[in-house]
Amino acid sequence: MGMTFTMAPSTGRTHGGASPVHTTEFRFYEELNDFLPPLRRKRSFTHAFSGTPTVKDTIEALGVPHTEIDLILVNGKSVRFTFHLHGGERVAVYPMFERFDVRPLYRLSPRPLRRTRFVADVHLGKLARRLRLLGFDTLYGPSFEDARLASISADERRILLTRDVGLLKRSAVTRGHWVRHTDPLQQLKEVIDAFSLQQDLKPFTRCMVCNGDLRAVQRASVAGLVPPGVLERCHRFRQCAQCKRIYWRGTHFKRLNMLALALRKAAGPTF
Repeated sequence: MGMTFTMAPSTGRTHGGASPVHTTEFRFYEELNDFLPPLRRKRSFTHAFSGTPTVKDTIEALGVPHTEIDLILVNGKSVRFTFHLHGGERVAVYPMFERFDVRPLYRLSPRPLRRTRFVADVHLGKLARRLRLLGFDTLYGPSFEDARLASISADERRILLTRDVGLLKRSAVTRGHWVRHTDPLQQLKEVIDAFSLQQDLKPFTRCMVCNGDLRAVQRASVAGLVPPGVLERCHRFRQCAQCKRIYWRGTHFKRLNMLALALRKAAGPTF
């Protein structure tokens, strides 16, 4: 049988001269439960606090980064992150909405980006390469520290992808996603699904090494730059505008197209 957290309702009483203790009932929905301890998932629980903290600070103290949240209802009404709790409220917290129109409410995430762009933390190098292969502008550097990642995300309006929940709690970060999986291919499917990018895949348009744009080049211009056998077999070539690496439609390209097809069908890639 499931267990729930119960506490006495807010009384405003003090204990040993400390600040008054208040309680508020919380309920988190869908994937936001991933951030909670098992006994608090998919059910209401009561949280005790003192003072009048903002709902944002309280939610992050419970373990949920603000970047994962799109809607907060307090006693049935939508509120902003700056709303102060006083005790006795019922708070419902929802993740990003993909299919529902919540425009009359206070959507807490920024307006959608015109172009979906990412910056990935040090643990997500393989994911970054795969996102680039599918055409997504993805910055990655093994030496990027947390402060720089947060700054890049804010300044360039990039979605911060990370395995570090604490990084998403930085106030400068307004767009982010905590990557749940550890396998790179599952991570890729997770990100594509999380942001509904199945129809935005553009394979073979971005350099997997440096993130530069790939441009079509004449076959004659790559003579001497690719193996002779490749020049004989292939007729279409692309070159990175930034690092000048050359790409052609070999076995790797066919596998990439298979991956894109699998993702568009919302099925896990099989390799």
